[in-house]
Amino acid sequence: MSQPITLAIHGASGRNGRQLVAMASHDPLLRLTGAIVGPESRALGIDAGELAGVAPIELPIAATWPQEVQVAIDFSTPDACMAAVEHCEKHAIAMVIATTGLLEIQFERIRQAAESIPICYAPNMSVAVNVAMKLVEQAAKSLRPFSDGVDVEIIERHHRMKEDSPSGTALRFGQIVAREMGQTEHAHGREGLIGKRPHNEIGYHAVRIGDDAGQHTICFGMMGEIIEIRVAASNRDPYASGAIAAAKYLISKPAGLYSMFDVLGL
Repeated sequence: MSQPITLAIHGASGRNGRQLVAMASHDPLLRLTGAIVGPESRALGIDAGELAGVAPIELPIAATWPQEVQVAIDFSTPDACMAAVEHCEKHAIAMVIATTGLLEIQFERIRQAAESIPICYAPNMSVAVNVAMKLVEQAAKSLRPFSDGVDVEIIERHHRMKEDSPSGTALRFGQIVAREMGQTEHAHGREGLIGKRPHNEIGYHAVRIGDDAGQHTICFGMMGEIIEIRVAASNRDPYASGAIAAAKYLISKPAGLYSMFDVLGL
């Protein structure tokens, strides 16, 4: 049997980071060598397994990177993600980026780094979400000839702690639709007497409630009929398992920017 892949998790104290630690620590194909947080984190020094709610794994949460790491998974914040990109590029570490809320200048930095290391970026690592994106792409292609009569609305629900709105996944769904159908306007919520809905608009609606792990509904509304594509998570397992699948995928890949469509062969 080949040696396990050495893995570091950047953003290990967050909700998704803890789930990644729990899954990775039980995967025989992986060896978790780093559980990384910011230097101000209150989790510093705690055993990563204990923090994740599993048995201790003798790996303390740290603010420094391990020397031995082949691939890193980043579930952090935009600024922290950029610091991780710098480190991984400098040390030739493959990288899975699942952080959302990134600015275009930050995307450009990721594209630049992907010229020297393999990077998988996706606003959502879930298998079901990425299959749903393919279904939305196909629906949008099929409706393109009728686009003047199709209203597209995207409704997303997440937990009360989520900081970016709308979700990166909702925005990605919108990008897919706009690419296929040609909408040029993106409206975020509506209020007041705003007049007739323009046909070239995609509407986004963000709901923040309780501990919702994530739901997205993409509506294609026509006169007399509606198509809805809905995908929902009941816990964080899909995001962690998808990110781990992406990490394993990158090990054998050359430098470049990959997506979950690549990982899943969609």
